[in-house]
Amino acid sequence: MIPGRKRALKEYLKRKKCFRALCCKGPPPPRPEYDVVCIGLTGAGKTSLLSRLCSEATDNIVPTTGWEDFRGHTDPSMKLPCFSIKAVPFQNAILNVKELGGADNIKKYWSRYYQGSQGVVFVLDSACSEEDLEVARAELHSALQHPQLCTLPFLILANHQDKPAARSVQEIKKYFELEPLARGKRWILEGSTVDNMEAVKESFSQLIGLLEEKETEPGRI
Repeated sequence: MIPGRKRALKEYLKRKKCFRALCCKGPPPPRPEYDVVCIGLTGAGKTSLLSRLCSEATDNIVPTTGWEDFRGHTDPSMKLPCFSIKAVPFQNAILNVKELGGADNIKKYWSRYYQGSQGVVFVLDSACSEEDLEVARAELHSALQHPQLCTLPFLILANHQDKPAARSVQEIKKYFELEPLARGKRWILEGSTVDNMEAVKESFSQLIGLLEEKETEPGRI
């Protein structure tokens, strides 16, 4: 064979091989999706953290408060507490996070939205007043023991760690009595701040790890 034609044939076969590799590779497998409920008192920073995770602007954040009409009714008795749902993308999974408002008149309805959840994110303000910290403690204890949540993995974020009055993660852990209360459960406690979203993403990645673990080992608590 003429050398020029031999080189051309070799180059053609190489390109054909590369094309077949790209063509036959196909799309990557879809990422698993998990339904997660996010709760915490008003001002804990739930909306800001989730918005930053979704790469949304946080300049004009509006807390998830108030009420929405149910099927167009204007009767207050036919209104439901406000909540938002965000699809938060990660490299190995997508979290469909249902964030519930944390106002006093909404917290009593939280349990109506627990059904179908596969994990829980609880956000607390680590720099709040003693009174609010006690309320947050009571709400977390209630969630950890709720029949629809007690077997689910929990991510607990001690937010606003950048504030001067912020309590450390160890202080929160001791005050909330997490060791005895959550013994045998799957939970993660981490500090957080919107100024360090890499750490927040790592905390959520740990939660995804627990969700994957729970999925592959049914019945384990």
